[in-house]
Amino acid sequence: MPSSLRPRSRRTATALASATALAATSVGLWAATAPAAQAAALPTPDHVIVVVMENHAYSQVIGSSSAPYINSLAKGGATLTQSYALTHPSQPNYYALFSGSTQGITNDSCVTVGALQAPNLASELTAAGKTWASYNESLPAQGSTTCSSGNYAQKHNPWFGFGNVALNSAYTFTQFPADYTTLPKVSFVVPNLCNDMHDCSVKTGDTWLKSNLGAYATWAAAHNSLLLVTFDEDNRLAGNRIPTVLYGAHVAPGKTSATTYNHYNVLRTLEDLAGLSTHAGNAATAGDITGIWN
Repeated sequence: MPSSLRPRSRRTATALASATALAATSVGLWAATAPAAQAAALPTPDHVIVVVMENHAYSQVIGSSSAPYINSLAKGGATLTQSYALTHPSQPNYYALFSGSTQGITNDSCVTVGALQAPNLASELTAAGKTWASYNESLPAQGSTTCSSGNYAQKHNPWFGFGNVALNSAYTFTQFPADYTTLPKVSFVVPNLCNDMHDCSVKTGDTWLKSNLGAYATWAAAHNSLLLVTFDEDNRLAGNRIPTVLYGAHVAPGKTSATTYNHYNVLRTLEDLAGLSTHAGNAATAGDITGIWN
């Protein structure tokens, strides 16, 4: 080769080597990030039901002979072993789970109905053209804003605090549909003060859950839907560690996750499962629940 061409050849070889190295680096970066992105991907269920139970620590329910049904859900679904409530008492936790913030609420006193306008799960779903409802056991009538009535307590129903949530989206539990295909995209089911384990036993709540939502759970697994059972807070004796179990389509059976999650992570996951592009309050910076999906 003529000597006059050697520098160009060297430059060409160097350029080719650099390009090859850059391509290899790009492939390496893609290979490193692709599995993480894939792991973070969530399913797109047609229906999600969230059931909120009351005032029991993880160890009082998971593994307890008093809760055979919840433990069967855990065995056939996924359990978050490091799931935590945020505070005490009950009501601030419900607001956190629903809106990504306690909204300054620090007690269980009845709130001024419709006083808040902050974004929340229901308002986000509605704005996105998706459906929402709550089914509230012992609520005197659809949309009733009463503070308390028998075993019903408004403190467990945060939707009443927001003026951007339609009152008529709060149903009684007797209105829970027998045809599960008519369920909203996302809904909350709130048992009354006995059946949520607040005033009655773990066994009472577990039996209620099986009797009233067992058929839905079975249906959900075969119909691209999901059941999530969680608690508002613990018994004040376990660092606010609570049971949270997911069951249904796309949930890996028997899976456990030791990642630390709280109500904001659950809200973020509910928003993303519903395909929402907005995230309320602290859910905006919370991570999704991952590692449990098949």
